[in-house]
Amino acid sequence: MRKSALLLLPLLGACVSTPSPSGPGPSRPSAGTPPQQVRPAPTTQAFRAPRIMNMPGLENVIGKNETALANLFGAPQLNVKEGDARKLQFAGDACVLDVYLYPLQPRGEPSATYVDARRASDGIDVDRAACVRALRR
Repeated sequence: MRKSALLLLPLLGACVSTPSPSGPGPSRPSAGTPPQQVRPAPTTQAFRAPRIMNMPGLENVIGKNETALANLFGAPQLNVKEGDARKLQFAGDACVLDVYLYPLQPRGEPSATYVDARRASDGIDVDRAACVRALRR
């Protein structure tokens, strides 16, 4: 009896259905359905004033233009321009200082509005004001 039950297992396995390669796969639009149009996000040409960081110890940086910052820290190690914004990076043994400049009015000169500071060795955040003091000339 056991032998006959074991002989029936392959027959039972043949009854199990497996998905066919031509079965349901990734859905594709049918020929009668037009493809959806992708619309880009609306753009606005209206000026948006930036938020300005207000922290103790950053008074000599926030609001300054690129020339004033170069006079304070020396030539930036990195100067990236993106649209009307700019990022200046100053680095020393103590830290790396990223200063972000945005125009405060339409077609205005970019001014420092935000500052970020980190250790060069591992990228861990450090006190911004302490980094400013360490990098001043």
